[in-house]
Amino acid sequence: MTEVAPPEVRDDVLPLDRLADLLEPERADRLRTYAETARRLLADREVWNVSATSSGDGVAELLSGLLGYGHIGGLETHWLVLETDPAFARITKRMHNFLHGAVGDAGRLDEPERRHYETVLADNLERISGRVRLGDVVVLHDPPTAGLVPGLRELGAHVIWRSHMGADAGTRATETAWAFLRPYVEAADAVILSRAGWAPRWLNPSRAFVIAPSIDPFAPKNAELSREQVEATLRAAGIVAGNVGERFRDFTRGDGTEGRVRRHSGVILTGEMLPAGERYVLQASRWDRLKDMGGVLSGFADAIALMPSDVHLVLAGPRPEEGSDPEGAQVARECLAAWQELPAPTRRRVHLCSLPADDPDEHAHLVNALQRQAGLVVQKSLAEGFGLTVTESMWKARAVLASPVGGIQDQVVDGRNGMLLDDPWDLESFGSAIAILMRDDRLRGSLGAAARETVRDRYLGDRHLVQYVDLFAALLD
Repeated sequence: MTEVAPPEVRDDVLPLDRLADLLEPERADRLRTYAETARRLLADREVWNVSATSSGDGVAELLSGLLGYGHIGGLETHWLVLETDPAFARITKRMHNFLHGAVGDAGRLDEPERRHYETVLADNLERISGRVRLGDVVVLHDPPTAGLVPGLRELGAHVIWRSHMGADAGTRATETAWAFLRPYVEAADAVILSRAGWAPRWLNPSRAFVIAPSIDPFAPKNAELSREQVEATLRAAGIVAGNVGERFRDFTRGDGTEGRVRRHSGVILTGEMLPAGERYVLQASRWDRLKDMGGVLSGFADAIALMPSDVHLVLAGPRPEEGSDPEGAQVARECLAAWQELPAPTRRRVHLCSLPADDPDEHAHLVNALQRQAGLVVQKSLAEGFGLTVTESMWKARAVLASPVGGIQDQVVDGRNGMLLDDPWDLESFGSAIAILMRDDRLRGSLGAAARETVRDRYLGDRHLVQYVDLFAALLD
């Protein structure tokens, strides 16, 4: 009996000229030249991407924005999502934490975990094998997919494994995770890392390629919005108080069709909606311990006497029950408990938002509106992959205050296009930095303007596509 393939995510064809129109003429010409090179290079080959989820994390957002442009000249690109179970999710979440240098649940990665990991991936490989052909290129994303490498190589595919995570300094935890992954990763034709420093010592440098992620400026999370659209969106979602009309609630979905913000209730987990016209500091992240949402809450609350009286804090994450992260619900509950312990005047200025994630395009649009309206965006991660939430906020010309971890330190130059914390664990300094920035409109404006230019120069999809073509050329030569 023929096995059913894992779910395929639709990635709509996006016009390359739309992206080229944002670029200087020389850069746009280079993009078109590389598009022609890709057509000749790949010919009748197909390109496959495999990830653990289709929404809710940075990998999904990256693929959503990048693959549409990959259909250049009729190239066939596909995106498959693994079918897994809760035990597999716990094992790979453990690897996620370990690779970031965190202990997470302090669980083990021994033979029982390896057997279950390989069993789940063997089922997925059987489903995939009927689709991937000899000579195709397969890009596998992050630890959940690494175990597919040997089997796909046996099918005759060119296999690239890409890690969107790593640690700035190795620890026992990172060594444990890399030891688990090594038999699979060493079998790959090439390995992509977002930062060179993440490479394990045993990885052959000739097979390691550094490619930073990018954003799609036309995706629902990054598309330009008018002030009226932003205000109508936040009111319809139940985040900001005020009457909701029927106008300005439309948005453009990733496939180019029209969407409309639904009326939501229960988005604010804590107390009242934001008062209209008042400013807020935003961290929009998954409910993940490494994002330290609880630390953001405590640091802001402890420094609230230093803040201008109209400044609020918004912590926004996907509804935990709708996410794939097994820790998400617990972290959200801990933040809610911490909020309940705050003095009443402080509680009125701290808002926990649980954003509906059942419609990924609407969810992205809500985050877009939140980021554009924010007076300041913070990302106080204790460890980080690349930090696309920082990139997205910089593209919107927001001033960003962030931790100097992972790819954040590659994006933000302290004092020039954002501000970096000396120590993400120092809550007192964090709260003081928020207060200083929220009292200086001119500084925030200049940082935000420089931030947008940084993203235009370095983190749009044309650079990413060019690097992919160069890698494919090296692989297929």
